[in-house]
Amino acid sequence: MYKKLNQEEERVILHKGTEAPFSGEFENFFETGVYHCKQCGVALYDSSSKFHSGCGWASFDDCLQGAIHEQLDADGKRVEITCANCGGHLGHIFTGERFTTKNIRHCVNSISLTFAKS
Repeated sequence: MYKKLNQEEERVILHKGTEAPFSGEFENFFETGVYHCKQCGVALYDSSSKFHSGCGWASFDDCLQGAIHEQLDADGKRVEITCANCGGHLGHIFTGERFTTKNIRHCVNSISLTFAKS
């Protein structure tokens, strides 16, 4: 069963919008736990993969196995990431920035996530 989304959540999660940079609740949030898809509740990211990139959105260098679907964005240049379970829009993946040794950044809209402490 999917969570009822408010208008802004629908804009980002269902219509592939983007929240304003530096406005998301999880951009500078570093507690221990697991991030879940706001729409369907499936676990997506462990807090151990989260890092501060300074880009204005929550950043992760890995996801939980099988949790994320990647596809070429409509602009043909970026890789969009969605929840593999419900298809909710999360953000984009960037490579080659050298923020971490994995050299990948999942740039995620906080509005697409919920968090559960562990």
